[in-house]
Amino acid sequence: MIILQGQELGHAYGADDLFENLKVQLSHKDRVGMVGPNGSGKTTLLLILSGLLEPVEGVVTRREGLTLGYLRQEAVLTFAGQDNTIFEEMLTVFSNLKELEADMRELEEKMSSGDAPNWVFDEYGRIQDLYSHGGGYEYQHEIERVLTGLGFDREQWQLPLTKLSGGQKTRVLLGRLLLEKPDLLILDEPTNHLDTTAVEWLEKTLRQWPGALLVVSHDRYFLDRVINQVWELNPDVLKQFKGNYTSFVTQRDIEWERELDLFTTEKERLEKELAFVQKHIAGGKTDIAKGKLRRLTRDIVLLEEVGLLDRQGKSWLEIGGRVRTFSPNEAARRLKAIESPAGRPAKMKIKLKPTQKSSDLVLRTKKLQVGYPDAPLFTTDDLELERGDVVALIGPNGSGKSTMLRTILGELKQIKGKLRLGDELKFGYFAQGHEQLDMNKQVLDELLDHVPMSETDGRTFLGQYLFRGDDVFKQIKDLSGGERGRLALALLALEGANFLLLDEPTNHLDIPSQEVLQTVLERFDGTIVLVSHDRYLVNRLATQIWELRDDHLHLFEGTYQQFLAVRDGKPLDSVTAVSKGSASASKVTLPAQTKDDEPVDLSWVEEVAAPIPQMSRKERRQLSRQIAELRDEVEETEAWIEQLQFDISQAEYDQDEEKVSRFKTELSVAQLELDAQIARLDELMG
Repeated sequence: MIILQGQELGHAYGADDLFENLKVQLSHKDRVGMVGPNGSGKTTLLLILSGLLEPVEGVVTRREGLTLGYLRQEAVLTFAGQDNTIFEEMLTVFSNLKELEADMRELEEKMSSGDAPNWVFDEYGRIQDLYSHGGGYEYQHEIERVLTGLGFDREQWQLPLTKLSGGQKTRVLLGRLLLEKPDLLILDEPTNHLDTTAVEWLEKTLRQWPGALLVVSHDRYFLDRVINQVWELNPDVLKQFKGNYTSFVTQRDIEWERELDLFTTEKERLEKELAFVQKHIAGGKTDIAKGKLRRLTRDIVLLEEVGLLDRQGKSWLEIGGRVRTFSPNEAARRLKAIESPAGRPAKMKIKLKPTQKSSDLVLRTKKLQVGYPDAPLFTTDDLELERGDVVALIGPNGSGKSTMLRTILGELKQIKGKLRLGDELKFGYFAQGHEQLDMNKQVLDELLDHVPMSETDGRTFLGQYLFRGDDVFKQIKDLSGGERGRLALALLALEGANFLLLDEPTNHLDIPSQEVLQTVLERFDGTIVLVSHDRYLVNRLATQIWELRDDHLHLFEGTYQQFLAVRDGKPLDSVTAVSKGSASASKVTLPAQTKDDEPVDLSWVEEVAAPIPQMSRKERRQLSRQIAELRDEVEETEAWIEQLQFDISQAEYDQDEEKVSRFKTELSVAQLELDAQIARLDELMG
């Protein structure tokens, strides 16, 4: 059943179009996650769908009687009563039940007199049925469940709303919406002010949500566990995908590659047509060349105006019209100016490469206690890190995660025990609050003070981190959280570190930037200790989990999924490798042997049932890194070959035999190199 539709939606702020001609539809059981770059209009679209903002173009229709709840990202909220306590605000959801309770108390007084008429008893029974069916005997428990799940201790329930922080107010509103149970629940960054325990509780609650759900979130792990379809909003289009976030990434990447392949093939075809025209326009095949030039002109105009995908399967008469035929030079200029499909947003180009290799042993502790002389924080299990390990350091806010990083760095001395570091270590530290940045400097000046280089080289380098044009002259104090994070990553990339200590590196980054950072860290040829609430990142990277709990750091050697399984008391099943390099042996069940049976030669069992070698997470990371680097090399060689093929055609057109010969020799070398790279890639991918 369709509960909401948006047709031809468009919105703009002043002369700047945010989006146009969007079409969306929600059914009563849909669970949609909306993703897209910062500034693409996600929050604006939520406001339009919820009825809080009128679109500049288009119309939204909602099912009659549809109830809708909307959690806004900012903390400026409207409560039922500004003087309410947290608990009183939750009670406003059940005002009808409170009225029934008052009616029942009044009737109970009449019944207690002993001479109440029959209608009093009948009315009491009717109201009691309404009260029971409306959840009157459960709502107090529901309030307790929701407030506890969202991280409010019982002693906080009587706090006035006016005394709450912005994050607490957002959690209160989220709790009220969950209790109201609207037909459509719209959530804008619901996990922003929740710790991991509260987020996990919210995930379980939303997986059982009876109505429709529309969520905007940068928490990819949260989206994976809650949604069943994705809306991807880019500046020019909204695309819809079935499945969770991970499934969306796979589908989106396949679509990007398909679009790029189509574009590359079509542009190569047009370049060949152009080469024919240029060669024969004044020769013996003038009429043929002129006909090709007319068709080439139409094809170029179509690519410019409607794009490659929109013209697929359509004729010129359907989407085109009359157009002046270009000259060969104009056709060449217009064809060269056509850009590849714009579906893939601009991404950071991070490179984290150690300048030297560390020793195999990176860190070892024994009976370590961390904290301050007058305020010890926690003791630790005995820890050991080897080169290539990735640690996820997790625990509640304020438990001492950042203090542990500072202790490893040597900024704080341990209270007790031993902490030994390996040789040839070069630290790279990403601070959560970006304390390493000088807030009074401009972006470019901060970079140039960090590593001397020319202004031109500095601007080029910052462009890889999406600081373009006048962005490089912004004062750091005026940057958004995401921009500061990108600048801190840019400076980190220049250090050549082999031991990264990262404190919430994905905070404030949009999803495309999170994906880039994740890929870079997966390929990093060094050791990482990672403090992060980004469970998607932790799940992809971690080979060890260090959990801070009950004033102690607990070591778990294994992946994040294995850690969760053990924590929740679930069987590990196939993911049993909880220690480094462990391997599970296959078991062969043999028929029982009776005493009358002749002895059977079972020597074959050893060979069949021998343990099947399994790679550790670290070995898988190393293999993944080798494959990724080799793929990059293949792409570079293919681009080299494409350029040589173009150079050869140009030299042939210019009738420069010396260049043709030189380029063909170079092409043979490039082809041999590509064949060797592909063979090596096939070998690694096995």
